[in-house]
Amino acid sequence: MDELRGQGAPGSQAPGCGPGGAGAVAQRDYTHPSAGWGAARSVGQVLARSREPVTGVRAMLKMNQENGGFDCPGCAWPDDPKGLHLDLCENGIKHVTWEMTGKRTDRAFFARHTVTELSGWSDYALENQGRLTEPMRYDAATDKYVPIGWDEAFALAGRHLRALGSPDEAAFYTSGRLANEATFLYQLWVREFGTNNLPDCSNMCHEASGRALTASIGTGKGTVDITDWEKADLIWVMGVNAASNAPRMLTALSDAYKRGATIVHVNPLVEAASRRTIVPHEFLAMGTFHATPTGSMDVQPRIGGDLALVRGVAKVVFERDALDHEFLARHTTGLATYKARCAGTSWAEIVEASGVDEATIRRLADSYIAANRTIISWCLGVTQQDHGVDTVREIVNLLLLRGNIGREGAGPCPIRGHSNVQGNRTCGIDHRPSPAFLDRLAEVCEIDPPRAHGLDTVATLRAMNEGRVKVFVGMGGNFAMAAPDTAYTIAGLRKCALTVHVSTKLNRSHLVHGADALILPCLGRTERDVQASGEQVITVEDSMSMVHASRGHRRPASPDLLSEPAIIAGLAQASLPGSRTPWKQYVADYDRIRDTMARVLDGFEGVNHRARQPHGFRLRQPARERVWLTPTGRAAFSDSDVPALDPGDGCLMLGTMRSHDQWNTTVYSDNDRYRGLSNLRTAVFLNRDDMRRLGLSEFDRVDVTSYAKDGTTRSVYGYRAVAYDIPPGNAAGYMPEMNVLCAAGDYSPQSGQPLMKHLRVKVRKAEVTSSE
Repeated sequence: MDELRGQGAPGSQAPGCGPGGAGAVAQRDYTHPSAGWGAARSVGQVLARSREPVTGVRAMLKMNQENGGFDCPGCAWPDDPKGLHLDLCENGIKHVTWEMTGKRTDRAFFARHTVTELSGWSDYALENQGRLTEPMRYDAATDKYVPIGWDEAFALAGRHLRALGSPDEAAFYTSGRLANEATFLYQLWVREFGTNNLPDCSNMCHEASGRALTASIGTGKGTVDITDWEKADLIWVMGVNAASNAPRMLTALSDAYKRGATIVHVNPLVEAASRRTIVPHEFLAMGTFHATPTGSMDVQPRIGGDLALVRGVAKVVFERDALDHEFLARHTTGLATYKARCAGTSWAEIVEASGVDEATIRRLADSYIAANRTIISWCLGVTQQDHGVDTVREIVNLLLLRGNIGREGAGPCPIRGHSNVQGNRTCGIDHRPSPAFLDRLAEVCEIDPPRAHGLDTVATLRAMNEGRVKVFVGMGGNFAMAAPDTAYTIAGLRKCALTVHVSTKLNRSHLVHGADALILPCLGRTERDVQASGEQVITVEDSMSMVHASRGHRRPASPDLLSEPAIIAGLAQASLPGSRTPWKQYVADYDRIRDTMARVLDGFEGVNHRARQPHGFRLRQPARERVWLTPTGRAAFSDSDVPALDPGDGCLMLGTMRSHDQWNTTVYSDNDRYRGLSNLRTAVFLNRDDMRRLGLSEFDRVDVTSYAKDGTTRSVYGYRAVAYDIPPGNAAGYMPEMNVLCAAGDYSPQSGQPLMKHLRVKVRKAEVTSSE
């Protein structure tokens, strides 16, 4: 049995955890509008703590601006197409300020601390030391990281990679922050090296969305753009707390409400984003404390109950014959089978599986039938389930019934989390590349890319632990804490002969290293990137397929930092000494990278000119034009059972989530303002009736044990029980602290995604120790 203590564990509370970590634990309902003055106060505190208040304010004026600005390195929400000034949010400012800190993690810091000592620090404390300044190599004799020159670092990595028995003995991970140019070079290097082992954060987040949309409508992306949000009559927001995960969405929601649109939030937890907001750039509203509602209706399905809920709405649409018959006849296949499936799904089954009563589902169906244009958006609350692909396909089924794909103000809209995570996939980060893409890559780049599918994230964990992957390269992110099954992930990394992490700050992954280990520090999104041809721009793709340029404006945190393209090129040259790819020329001028991308990637024709236009350009989405790149040439209805969700044996279903003061694995403090929680991250949010049944009071210490599909268990101890508005039989807690509960073998067979929001657990009152 794997276990993790609530106090002092990696990623959990520990001395020095954060600015909110020293006070008393408290929880009270948050009744204020989202964003508004609460966000303004929080931003002020962050700027003050950063020691860079003036620089931080200047950065706010450059972020997400079309004329020489940089793209926010936080979420992937689209920029305002009308050139809105201050098109930013609290979390974006936190993210940028965290990057721009004046603190430095330099060679003197590493000389003072062993890796063993640093392993006892909290994740907050590690990242709070500031920006990395030069390449470092692990020295086993002293248990410390020591400086290493760039050329020597590249040569070390090259020796390890060339010594492998097969290219498939290496895995190359990508987080979402990598820009398009670096992404393209990265996959080019990896495929020229000879493997498709390209696990990425999408494997853990939106893999289900891509596979479902490709099967249903022939494209792995959503079909809507930001202007559609301005025209929709009805918007569903499923499985996401927009106030924390995509705060700029609040502007779109408040604008939609003002013009009379209906907004439905579908989430087991009633979150701040579903209530009201004061948009910070609306100065009159800020000055008068005038809040605008951001939701018309809250629907709380049980965890995993989304498919049943959508099936119920579709059942009503069929009952009332509220179908777009012309669209269905011209553009779809499989309607009759799906209609029979809906008719054969009883209301008792729907109510039981969804956790929502029939009257509420019918009311939801009323609003759907009344709307002429509907957008359904979703995030990880939908995809990180055992049946995530089926759920997304059911969403598409519902949209198809009324012709809500391929016209303005309507369509499916997955909400991507990290800036440019969608661009990563567009530009070639895919462990299952299409033959057409590989053919084009081979022709243009004159390489012979491998054709066999590579390893995704879960398969990489298994391969590292079994000794089949011996070199791990992480391009950004904090893999050790982002991946499932924390103990298993850490064990796998430690079994590697070499781990390489390209990073801006110190994190847990650097401390759970292979026999050899490198930390390679890179430029941040806010920093100037000057190469042989002059100052460079990069490009990114947002959540709605807009590609635009981004230009950093700050002096780099250290003169010894390299850009991500330069690091990738250095690793490529060291591992492929006979390569004919013009790596040096690519790094000297990123326009050359984009010229090659334009020849390989569909939709990138003329990218060097188009990306520099105001707001950039939108990649074509054929399904938006009702061109269905499916085997039948039509949009395809799916036909799936409503899944049984009873965890049985007194278990609850638990989903992991982020706090508000957090971005992915980066935790800014121990507070979660929108959930009213202070000075606590090792928490379990529970239904009040469940707490009474378990004999628990607020903040009682509890132990949480998960039960994996293979019968193994994993536990965390000494967490705090917090009463919250969540359906009975369900629970929630923060990632990355609770990632330990998700077994590496608990992944969806449909998508390969770890079941971060579909964990079968038991919660028990902890034994009280004498030290408490």
